[in-house]
Amino acid sequence: MYFKVSSTALMSRLANTSKVLASKNAMSILDCFFIEVNEGELRVTASDSEKCMITTVPVLEQDGTMNFCVQAKTLMDSLRSIPEQPLVLDINPNTYELHGKHNSGQFSIMAQESSAYPEARPVTDSNILEIPANIMLNGINRCIFATANDEVRLVMNGIYCDLKQDHIIFVGTDGRKLVRNTVRSIMPNAEGGFILPKKVATILKNVLAKDDTTIIIRYTNDRATIETADMTMHFSLIEGNYPNYNAVIPQYNPYRATIDRQALENALKRVSVFCNQSSGLVKVELTHNQLRLTGQDTDYSTSGEEYLSCDYNNNNIAIGFSCQFLIEICNILESESVILELADPSRPGIVMPADESADDELLMLLMPMRVED
Repeated sequence: MYFKVSSTALMSRLANTSKVLASKNAMSILDCFFIEVNEGELRVTASDSEKCMITTVPVLEQDGTMNFCVQAKTLMDSLRSIPEQPLVLDINPNTYELHGKHNSGQFSIMAQESSAYPEARPVTDSNILEIPANIMLNGINRCIFATANDEVRLVMNGIYCDLKQDHIIFVGTDGRKLVRNTVRSIMPNAEGGFILPKKVATILKNVLAKDDTTIIIRYTNDRATIETADMTMHFSLIEGNYPNYNAVIPQYNPYRATIDRQALENALKRVSVFCNQSSGLVKVELTHNQLRLTGQDTDYSTSGEEYLSCDYNNNNIAIGFSCQFLIEICNILESESVILELADPSRPGIVMPADESADDELLMLLMPMRVED
């Protein structure tokens, strides 16, 4: 039995599905791709028992149908350097020898029978959310850096998708930093939500196309399925109650400065060289129309200062933050200027884009660090 596919189309689908595979599996069959050749379509499945991704590749030509498994790493290594061209794959249904032929050569690897491969667990009796891929990607890109790796509070190890009747809120927090992205252009027409695991969010960040394609999310209390035109992913959700994220956001912040984002990011990178390597503390001081950044490492007797112009007309205030977290926030924000809001040196600081849309509100919160006088 043989079939013909585009070499680069097949390789790109294999690369996407391989992101689901675990480095170590309890079952050796999970080191394999499950491949199904059917009517004009090749389906590739990868799974680590918790997550399962299925992608499709158009078949240019085929002679019969067949299912088989093949070592993922071996197949990808065999195809990695082949340029775009029709690739003919011929498999012997008796010996499971897979023979590949392309314009400049050929290869042969051993496949195996597929009956032991675990079946995908689709979601049934689920809630449904339809959302453009670019909005989902924006929510992931903005929130994922704030998620935790906590063995106790598992609910913080993912992105919370909080669904309201007329908007959706993406939230990520690890207790030290928090991101809240409110999108009012989406109307779920339902109340609820789910926690997207960080591993799944990372995979989606790499495989979803940033276009206007609509993706469909089907979810229950413990499982979800995400569907696009050529990809389906089944996975377990993080169960539990997400913290009340709005409760930690200060509502009254009298100290408000507007700062050029790129200038702030560059200044933070320069001063980070002199920050204490264990704490990463940077001292932020606001005076009349000026921002001063100070990094100091007494262990190595090094220090650095940076001065920036800003729009600020209030009393002087000084507060400490993690320099690296501030750099990450500046890198994620896309506006020309950012707004820094402070209540007092012991309360969280808020960073927001200065020019944001009413349909796409973004707030980033950072817990303060103690500054020695």
